[in-house]
Amino acid sequence: MKRTRLVKKPDGDVADGDPEGGDEAADPSERRCIVSGESGPKEGLIRFVLDPEGRVVPDLAEKLPGRGFWVTGTRAMVEKAVAKGHFARAAKASVVADLGLPDLVERLLARRAADTLGLARKAGALETGFEKVMTAIDRGRVVCLIEARDGAEDGRRKLEQRLRVAKEQGILPDVATLSPLWAYEMGLALGRGNVIHAALIQGRMQAKVVADLARLERYGRKDRPENARAL
Repeated sequence: MKRTRLVKKPDGDVADGDPEGGDEAADPSERRCIVSGESGPKEGLIRFVLDPEGRVVPDLAEKLPGRGFWVTGTRAMVEKAVAKGHFARAAKASVVADLGLPDLVERLLARRAADTLGLARKAGALETGFEKVMTAIDRGRVVCLIEARDGAEDGRRKLEQRLRVAKEQGILPDVATLSPLWAYEMGLALGRGNVIHAALIQGRMQAKVVADLARLERYGRKDRPENARAL
């Protein structure tokens, strides 16, 4: 039987190495999910570490010291990692993986996405409101349409139709629509009441904003909490 080696990653993490006995992982930029065993780019996974008391904590910025444990970035995978003891198995030690960990990850991802959206507004890289978004589409400036999760379907449908027309006319390429945040979250992030429609404008902010919003949307969210306040 061939052994699976532990490979030291550049950032200090340890991940399962080549199960066939190779000396290195196939791609040092990838990480292996401790739940599925599948490898993929770091952008699609979430890093966790153990605090001094042995509790599992999320490390979304991937900067905390210690060995990292990577989980595919969806709520279902994090829930499975907690329920099935995957963190303890990967650490080969007794750890504390709280049942509320999946909810904590969602809150942290939402806060990160909202903070990034606020930075985009301050940088002048965001248009909000139905009419302003329509104008931005017609001018060919939009790189991402951002819709509140609880926004009316009619408004969203009209904006997406305008995007399709703009593409047919050669004004814009394909433009993604993301809906990771609730209207109250968008409003808090942008310093106003509920915000339903927003458009990210071309510029230096676009890669980070799209990455943070897409990460939250990919994770999967619970229903909007009643009497929701701050993130």
